[in-house]
Amino acid sequence: MTFKKLIPEFALNYYHKLMPFVGALIYGFPSRKIKVIGVTGTNGKTTTVNLIAEILKENGFKTAYLSSINFQIQDKEWPNLFKMTMPGRLEIQKFLKQAVKSGCDYAVLEVSSEGIKQFRHLFINFEVAVFTNISQEHIEAHKGFDNYKKAKGKLFQVTKNIHVVNQDDENSDFFLSFPSQKKITYGIKKGEIKALNIQKSSFTINDVLFETKLLGEFNVYNVLAAVSVALSQGVNLEVCREAIKKFPGVPGRMEEVASQVIVDYAVTPDALEKLYQTIKENWPDKEIIAVLGSCGGGRDKWKRPILGQIAEKYSFKVFVTNEDPYDEDPMEIINQVAGPKAIKIIDRREAIKQALNSARDNDIVVITGKGCEPWMCVSGGRKIPWDDRKIVTEELNEKKKKA
Repeated sequence: MTFKKLIPEFALNYYHKLMPFVGALIYGFPSRKIKVIGVTGTNGKTTTVNLIAEILKENGFKTAYLSSINFQIQDKEWPNLFKMTMPGRLEIQKFLKQAVKSGCDYAVLEVSSEGIKQFRHLFINFEVAVFTNISQEHIEAHKGFDNYKKAKGKLFQVTKNIHVVNQDDENSDFFLSFPSQKKITYGIKKGEIKALNIQKSSFTINDVLFETKLLGEFNVYNVLAAVSVALSQGVNLEVCREAIKKFPGVPGRMEEVASQVIVDYAVTPDALEKLYQTIKENWPDKEIIAVLGSCGGGRDKWKRPILGQIAEKYSFKVFVTNEDPYDEDPMEIINQVAGPKAIKIIDRREAIKQALNSARDNDIVVITGKGCEPWMCVSGGRKIPWDDRKIVTEELNEKKKKA
């Protein structure tokens, strides 16, 4: 049992509430001097944060952002090595102070339910709150979907100015129920800001043609969220269009790291299914070879067999392997994920190697669960340096040497 588990919950809550106040006090309540945009939802947060920042920069605003994979203040960018979407302690307030000091007009923050649960959103003056979507995730940590949804809603509760909501999501009414000075809805079926004439890499918003390198309907929603935020800040659609056209994508998010090899984060059933569907739509002549696992540490055990079922539904071949076992038995997690046709390989590098070596000309290898994460978290609190994209490159180079 860890020391943290010995502390009563009320004492932990008091500590978590105190820390953001202490941080805000030490750093001079920086969010009062910059416009802060918070993005929450189950999927799409990281891409949406990056897209918002790119549009604001295209319009000439000095911009900072904080996401689960990276931080940026104007031209300075560095990786998020905390392995958490919203860093704890005083880090967020410190980041906002640095953004203010560098002269930024905006800071865009990825806001997680776990961060909200630990009150890391407090003492931040949010100008805009954005809701992307919500599906089953972190259910055990929040003790139910309703509590998970309510945690997300707290961002809207503290944001009094502008709310941007995906109206196509079946839970949109909940997020629209919070009072604000202005509400903007978006979607493909419903919403004020709608995407029409959707093609493989283009669509229109208010008769303006948007071209994008981002594939999939889920990315149309991400673009719509970002454009809605931009419009709320007086940025016109032409500027939005230019920024979206230039945007290369987010590392580890449906990233084609080699010919017919894709790496993606996709840790929820909803995200995984949409990823496979997008690949099937855009590479209809290809068969999928899937490499996946599931996180340990007691996190959302319910979804493990579902992830395996989805992989088997869409894939020609499935390799189930290690991901981030923490203190759980990796093989036990693999057994919970694996379906009847899965090949179980505990060593993630070996699983990737075998997937690449078994791929035929008409196959596409899809490696999910980690994206561009720099660590693999194992027992005893250890972090092993890791990057699926780097492993793919190394194994393909080794394969070429032997050819």
